[in-house]
Amino acid sequence: MIAPATDLALALDRVTFARAVGIEKPDRWQENLLRSEASRVLLNCCRQSGKSTTSAVLALHRALYHPGSLILCLAPSERQSKELFSKIADFYARLGRSVPSDSRRKLGMQLDNGSRIEALPGSEKTVRGFSGASLLLVDEAARVDDALYLAVRPMLAVSGGSLVMLSTPFGKRGVFFEEWTNGESWERYEVTASECPRIPPSFLEEERRTLPRRVFRQEYLCTFEETEDSVFSHEDVKAAISDEVTPLFGSSAGGMG
Repeated sequence: MIAPATDLALALDRVTFARAVGIEKPDRWQENLLRSEASRVLLNCCRQSGKSTTSAVLALHRALYHPGSLILCLAPSERQSKELFSKIADFYARLGRSVPSDSRRKLGMQLDNGSRIEALPGSEKTVRGFSGASLLLVDEAARVDDALYLAVRPMLAVSGGSLVMLSTPFGKRGVFFEEWTNGESWERYEVTASECPRIPPSFLEEERRTLPRRVFRQEYLCTFEETEDSVFSHEDVKAAISDEVTPLFGSSAGGMG
């Protein structure tokens, strides 16, 4: 049982909470994120940087200290959803709380304070039945369907909830790329492999020598690379678009009789 004074400290400071669940020395960017009050956050992070772990802390803290909250954790596949939910459940157990026996199978649990945590594979069809989310986490956001993003945003209209999209880049396409490059009102975090103390420089150098340059830059330097099947580059396509030329297809200003 957590003492009231300790519980208050955990409620007031998410960095203290992170240490309580086992993250003894958060990275600087993790501390900044955990103490942020931003409601729209983009995490462009290399592999193994701790982005999913930090997001799991945010999810559990929101569920524990904001009674009645609905937290949705979305990912491209059920396996990835299960991985994220397992982190949350493990942190919950480290606080001395009992995780319901069927929670890991259902990928969800309801807390005594009325909060719910649900982990779902990232399909537009799987999220349509939910509303009033307090926190939406979209893991591997560069790989989810655009339709999912368009389906989840209205869930925040009434609740005023938060949206966190985290990912390693996956080409110059999709909502994660578009929001990272052109989106407004986002708090952005970029974490490359050289900024992660848990990745040894020797391993990084081995990866640099072994992987194709495009893959290495994408996975470890957080750059948005051209997709392999692209005939034209993203920049060439943008440069070819002009407001002075009427599209061959689609409606024009005057329409057709």
